Amino acid sequence: MLSVNEISMGIVEEMLDYTEELKIEAIELDNGSTVIDCGINAEGGYEAGVMFTEICLGGLGSVRLTVQAVRNTPLVFIHVFTDHPALATLGSQKAGWSIKSDQYSAMGSGPARALSLQPKKTYELIDYEDDYDFGVLALESDRLPDERVAEEIAEACNLEPSKLTLLNAPTASVVGTIQVAGRVVEVAVYKAAELGYDTLQILSAAGSCPVAPVMQDSLRAMGTTNDGIIYYGNVSLTVKKYDELLERIPSETSSSYGKPFNETFKEANYDFYKIDKYMFAPAQVAVTDKTSNKTRKFGRLNEEVLASSFGI
Repeated sequence: MLSVNEISMGIVEEMLDYTEELKIEAIELDNGSTVIDCGINAEGGYEAGVMFTEICLGGLGSVRLTVQAVRNTPLVFIHVFTDHPALATLGSQKAGWSIKSDQYSAMGSGPARALSLQPKKTYELIDYEDDYDFGVLALESDRLPDERVAEEIAEACNLEPSKLTLLNAPTASVVGTIQVAGRVVEVAVYKAAELGYDTLQILSAAGSCPVAPVMQDSLRAMGTTNDGIIYYGNVSLTVKKYDELLERIPSETSSSYGKPFNETFKEANYDFYKIDKYMFAPAQVAVTDKTSNKTRKFGRLNEEVLASSFGI
């Protein structure tokens, strides 16, 4: 069985060999855990963002960056491809682990989730569990994790702290904006699962999404990065068997759709639970049924709201 942690460790080792080139910093904690700073004290950059995203995918996806124009404005776009959609996204990339320890909080994603089974229901859906001897977790936080955070994560993964690597990037950073945009396929697979579709029927998936300009604060960055996916994320799925449930994947099917996320969040008094969860989805999806070879397209790209959010 594939081990998302084993595959990802190869990418981690490459990052550790090229910290200066990647504009990142490796820190060894007193308990032996390794922290890779990708945007707190270290600057981080495009290449680090690509590798961070590939680690989030458990090493089971390819990521590249291009430049495309929206309203005659050149923007960086991320492109994600995977032949293991359910495992790479739900089994690894999904930000399904809320980390809280004293004053530290983060959203955890990446392969170590498959060691701790966070959340267990997700792994029951895809019938997967990893048991590798090393773990890698990606953290979205404005602070670097300390020994206590590392020890709590390691314990949940049944690992010694010395066998744990933690990558950290705030949303308001180059790496942070890239890795969020890199979830364009993940949100499509996640929404399919939430709608009741068996994601193991998805054979391959690809997606593209504009990378938001780096903002000065995490709150605004959270909005713009999500808007890139919600209003301009483009996903292609190849499935074993088509189901009408897949027609409801695009974000425009949500009652919260229609304005930049920061406006929606403010109107909800900054309460996520007041926002329709189905809004976190790509703007447009094409589904190819392998049985019939028929392709169906749903949703649309919304240049107007994207431009408002990005300020272009």
